[in-house]
Amino acid sequence: MDWSLLGCGASGHVTFAPDEPALRDRLSTTAREGPAWRCLRCGTFVIGEPTASGPAASAPRVRRGDQVRSALILRIFAVERFLRALIVAALAIAVWRFSVSRLSLEQAYHQALPPLKTLLRDLGFSVDHSKLLGLLHEAFTANSRTLGFIAIGLGAYAVIEIIEGVGLWLLKRWGEYFAVIATSLGLPYEIYDLMNKVTVLRLVAFVINLGLVLYLVLAKRLFGVRGGKKAYEARLRSESILDAELAALAAEQEVAVEQEATAEAAALGTPAPPPEPPGAAGPPWPDAEAPADAGPPWPDAEAPAAAAPTVPSAPGEAPAEPDTRATPSDPVTTEAPAEPDTRATPSDPVTTEASDADEAGVPPLPRRHPTR
Repeated sequence: MDWSLLGCGASGHVTFAPDEPALRDRLSTTAREGPAWRCLRCGTFVIGEPTASGPAASAPRVRRGDQVRSALILRIFAVERFLRALIVAALAIAVWRFSVSRLSLEQAYHQALPPLKTLLRDLGFSVDHSKLLGLLHEAFTANSRTLGFIAIGLGAYAVIEIIEGVGLWLLKRWGEYFAVIATSLGLPYEIYDLMNKVTVLRLVAFVINLGLVLYLVLAKRLFGVRGGKKAYEARLRSESILDAELAALAAEQEVAVEQEATAEAAALGTPAPPPEPPGAAGPPWPDAEAPADAGPPWPDAEAPAAAAPTVPSAPGEAPAEPDTRATPSDPVTTEAPAEPDTRATPSDPVTTEASDADEAGVPPLPRRHPTR
């Protein structure tokens, strides 16, 4: 059951037009029949003028969902308290009037008692063991002052029941506390009565009072139970349509501020983070070791001379010296580019050795014979 719709069906929709333009746009729409406003209880859009308007802080706090059911339960208890107060108040008035005119009532009782006893005997009732007549006899023998105190006590109890009923009907938190305390004080006496004799009336009254105390303490989080008042109010705010719209609007404004800050930073030309140096890059092919004797990455720098391979000479000849003349493929004498490439290539005799080429799966380079 949708308790929110039930509440709107019983007491009507609750629409509100806030003064804030952004929030007003979120709570209103335009239909063919005219402007429509969102109900703060059931969430549907209602065509027509809003029931209230003003700043968002002055919007009515509307109960939704389970809170509507809780309000219905509390008002049922309030009606029960009003009926109990009415009965007790009537009894207090009767006792007070009896204490004032006890003598005249006693004379009337004794005058009407003989024909009453005869009538009851004819109907088959035992007059000698009647509890009602016994109570009347004890009341006539009681002191007028005692009867007056009894009437005052009954009147005070009726006032307490009325205060409970008003607090529960208005759904006030002080009324919930008052109802729990006042009802709890009467539970020990009701338990004592049930221990003496169990009757339907006593049992029903005890169950109603105990159920009211447990419901108020657990559902309304009284006396700090289940988080107390803070948890109860936080739950009410989480279920409120107006608070949910305010939270969504605040989130949208935060996103807009972040986007504006990013656009301003881009317009001012904030430098991007520098790229990684070329030397930090890995080898150009997998399972290859980075060259350990690569030349310097900056131009016009001297590179260490590479040892030329030695070629055995013929018998009787002096060993030939390696040719150190510059060749186009020699990286030492060639002018370095603007951004040097430190990757090892098969044509680079300085950065690649035969053993490394064998391990990497690249065929060894042919040896260069020195010029004689």
